[in-house]
Amino acid sequence: MNPSAYYFRLLVYLAMTVAVSGKSTCKLKGKFNLNSFKMPGDVILGGMFPIHHRVKSSNASSSTTPESVGCEGFNFRTFRWARTMIFAINEINKNNLILPDVQLGYTIYDSCFTISKAVEGTLTYLTGQDEAVPNYRCGTGAPLAVLIGAGGSALSIATARILGLYYFPQVDYSASCSVLSDKFQFPSFLRTIPNDNFQSRAMAKFVMHFGWAWVGTIASDDDYGKYGIKVFKEAVEKVGVCISFSETIPKVYARDKIVQIVETIKESTAKIIVVFSADIDLSSLIEEVIRHNISGRTWIASEAWVTSALISKREYSSLLEGTIGFGIRRADIQGLRDFLTELEPQNNSEKLVTEFWEKTFDCMWPENGFTMSKMLSSKSIESSEMDAAVRIHDIPPLSQRFCTGKEKLKDINNTYSDVSQLRLTYSVYKSVYTVAHALHNMHTCKPGSGPFVNGTCADIQKFEPWQVCFHFLNGEDIYFDINGDVKAAYDIMNWRRSPDGYISYTLVGSYNESADSDQDMVIYNDSIIWNNEQITPPVSLCSESCQPGTRKGIRQGEPVCCFDCIPCADGEITNTTDARECIECLEDYWSNEKRDECLHKDIEYLGYNDPLGIALIVLSILGACVTAAVGAVYLVRRDTALVKSNDRGLSFLLLFSLVISFLSSVFFVGQPQNWSCMTRQVLLALSFSVCLSCMLAKAFALMLVARAAKAPEKTEQKAAGHLQQRVIASIFIFCHACLCLAWLLIFPPHPLKNTLSQNIKIILECSEGSVVFLCCVLGYDLLLAAICFIFAFIARKLPDNFNEAKFMTFALLVFFIVWISFIPAYLSTRGKYMVAVEIFAILASSFGMLGCLFLPKCYIILLKPERNTEELVTGKTNGNDKSAPLTSQSLSTSGVSTTCSTHFSGSSSLYFKASVYNGHALYSNVFYSLLLILSHDYT
Repeated sequence: MNPSAYYFRLLVYLAMTVAVSGKSTCKLKGKFNLNSFKMPGDVILGGMFPIHHRVKSSNASSSTTPESVGCEGFNFRTFRWARTMIFAINEINKNNLILPDVQLGYTIYDSCFTISKAVEGTLTYLTGQDEAVPNYRCGTGAPLAVLIGAGGSALSIATARILGLYYFPQVDYSASCSVLSDKFQFPSFLRTIPNDNFQSRAMAKFVMHFGWAWVGTIASDDDYGKYGIKVFKEAVEKVGVCISFSETIPKVYARDKIVQIVETIKESTAKIIVVFSADIDLSSLIEEVIRHNISGRTWIASEAWVTSALISKREYSSLLEGTIGFGIRRADIQGLRDFLTELEPQNNSEKLVTEFWEKTFDCMWPENGFTMSKMLSSKSIESSEMDAAVRIHDIPPLSQRFCTGKEKLKDINNTYSDVSQLRLTYSVYKSVYTVAHALHNMHTCKPGSGPFVNGTCADIQKFEPWQVCFHFLNGEDIYFDINGDVKAAYDIMNWRRSPDGYISYTLVGSYNESADSDQDMVIYNDSIIWNNEQITPPVSLCSESCQPGTRKGIRQGEPVCCFDCIPCADGEITNTTDARECIECLEDYWSNEKRDECLHKDIEYLGYNDPLGIALIVLSILGACVTAAVGAVYLVRRDTALVKSNDRGLSFLLLFSLVISFLSSVFFVGQPQNWSCMTRQVLLALSFSVCLSCMLAKAFALMLVARAAKAPEKTEQKAAGHLQQRVIASIFIFCHACLCLAWLLIFPPHPLKNTLSQNIKIILECSEGSVVFLCCVLGYDLLLAAICFIFAFIARKLPDNFNEAKFMTFALLVFFIVWISFIPAYLSTRGKYMVAVEIFAILASSFGMLGCLFLPKCYIILLKPERNTEELVTGKTNGNDKSAPLTSQSLSTSGVSTTCSTHFSGSSSLYFKASVYNGHALYSNVFYSLLLILSHDYT
């Protein structure tokens, strides 16, 4: 084997071997590969910063000796934080007002943004030497005062659990996770950055300010992300904001998981995405978002990445423009930039400085290149061995130019030298000064007035870490509450894209937890430039707001922010947006077409000024006048044979009842009142009762005559006279009057507002009081009509010259037809038209009775007076006399006649001939029969 190759392999083996030499008072348990800055002093301040992004991948196995791997992914921003701690310590050492005659030293470790490295650094710092010996202090050097760090919530939680065992003070500059406020778990932890609970609530209030009800959340898979996003979700969900998706970024890069998160973002309709994550964890997700060109989203940033140069790259600006973020308050640190740019590698032997120099100027140091050149000059070294050497020794490739050390940092403008956004950097600065002032108070403490037992003080040269108390900082008061937290104050920043494509940060608001709840957040709405350079805020809703007139209808299995807008039912309204329930209008009100206002219902009744009401009143009065005219005719011709033969008393009573029937319809018109409701129904029922009772008495007498006419031999039979007829009519009228009186006394009809019949109208109508009484009253009239019809129908075949029974039959047929037709017509109408239909039925039935009963008689009395003789009325005429008036018998072609003499008892006797004939005199059609009767001679 080539000697050089063997030598190289030996070097590789030795690099992987851990050897321990020298004498020590402590047994070494492990040697860690830690990058650090160190400076001796009277009191040592520890520091820990994630100067690298991650640790290198390890190929260690159970067959090899374990070793602490190195770090990779240099971070200029956190390197500036570490240098700021050195700057603050140097500044304090030069200040005679703070800790005079006491020189502060420091030991700063790189946590590599990894919990294992943070724990390694903590143990090493506590041990007092480069090797970690748990629970031992192996050294007699300057006392250790505090650990400032470890940079990130997850790292600080790990270190705080160790330091809390010894009540060793820890002041963190960037660990904002709320769990660190638990003094039971972390008794010696304090921080100069606000608790994340305040930031989460501030972000929730910002979301609510713009009315975003549909948001997505993304958090890193650590305590910072989990606790921060948890508080945010609890705050927004209390006010009805819904979470479209909630994703977690893995701490260890997993492309499948990252792609799945990106697909979720693409599929979601949420336009607002709230992210709680460190910039290092978020960078891989943002790269994938850029690759998929997901635009139209507004990102809400937590303080951990709001000013991160790792995220606000020029190539990301087109999609991340319009991002809104919360950052801790910005400040200026005088002289810091000069200090940062004065760094020279010749004056620093630390590996971190040389690596920083190589990364900044893209070069490599000659000694590394020379060593590598020697190794490459050997032709026998295999490429795999060369790669292993490069990887193990972290030697840059020869293609880079050499570093000279004369490069000027002042000519470089990068994240390290950019002091325009000193936020977490200022938090580091405050942490150092907070510790310095605490040490100063301890140094200047006077026995008897100290903070410890019996007023004692601690010795600055020999003190326990738990004796360091923190109170305030020069120029700015720093107060720690009982949980070790400071007051929360945030700047709200807007990412804007400059013409050259770079991201700039613009202050657009602020949040101060100390202010009143209605004044704690100030937002300059007009100053915000949103995504795609829009000046109007984006809308992020799962469903559009339900406008007035509709209500929310929740979709099953979906968040409450996803809903359908359901129109309110008739009679219900909503006058606000996104109403959950519709409001029912009051009884006298109804919803308008838009269902956003209750309008007073129109009041409807058949009024006197209504054209329909006027027409019906005219018909009613006309009917009453015609009836009165008929009565006048009867009164003037009361001594004629035709009037006398029909019982003048009952005829006048019948005419009077028809007048009342006509006039009763007038009470159905106009606004219902108590008196009108009682009057119209009772008057109508009584008028029909009187009319039908009179007709019943006459029909009864005619039925007796008809039965006598059918006797086999001529016999003299006594029939019902006028007195008996009147008694019968009076009995029926009296019974009905008693029934109506009971109705009025027990359940009187009364006015009613009908709000159910028509939605948009209030129908003023009369309530009948009792349906039972109404049915009894009307049923009584129907019973009279039915009995009367039976009697009249039996007597319809009386002698030809006496057609009273036929007229009554036709009158009752008209009565039944009208009221049977009335029922469906009445039930199919609403409002005032129901009253109109009822009036029309009253008038039609009244006109029917008047026409059928009295029009033929008036025709004979007025136009054919020669036929109004006793001979023609009583039937004493010669049937063969061709000059005799035309009778129904003359119209029959095969009439078979028989005569019988019937005697009527009473004040006046009437004898007449009853003619019985076959079926030719019956007519099947009612109206044809009426026409026939009206056209032939009445004798």
